[in-house]
Amino acid sequence: MQKACNILIGRHDFSSFRAAACQANSPIRTLDELNVIEVVSTPFFPSISERLKSSSVMEDPTVSLGSDTNHSQISLNTNEEKLEGSNGEACQEFGLRRRHRCFVVTARARSFLYHQVRLLVGVLKSVGAGVLTDPDVKRILEAKSITAAPPMAPACGLYLGHVKYDLPPETNQS
Repeated sequence: MQKACNILIGRHDFSSFRAAACQANSPIRTLDELNVIEVVSTPFFPSISERLKSSSVMEDPTVSLGSDTNHSQISLNTNEEKLEGSNGEACQEFGLRRRHRCFVVTARARSFLYHQVRLLVGVLKSVGAGVLTDPDVKRILEAKSITAAPPMAPACGLYLGHVKYDLPPETNQS
């Protein structure tokens, strides 16, 4: 997933990563940072200090992705563990409780297009699930069409983690 992030970092035409209702004059944006880190899965979203401490890889069968303009989380399942029932149909074992793998996606830019972060997370989730490859990510970016991207990540779990304004230094004029 980090290799896919590296393809998306930089100044690009992000037409494939904007909603049809986007009112921005230009789809050209500079993505300064896009990182994915795995954190320990907990019932609650980890704090910033927990996310900074954690970079271990867990061996769990599902994926939870976090994303946003600085930090967010979305729970997305990938590998469905299925057991075969007596009639040959796939079924989930009664009472089976699975843990999710939890990832935090950090995206940093001066500005984002409408639904850009949700679409980016959707692509990264597809890469993590093995549905897309790094060349597919490049193809989606170059297609400049929203129809090229997989479904966007749901809004639930996304949140704005931090806003930083670069203001000019204040001068005292007397």
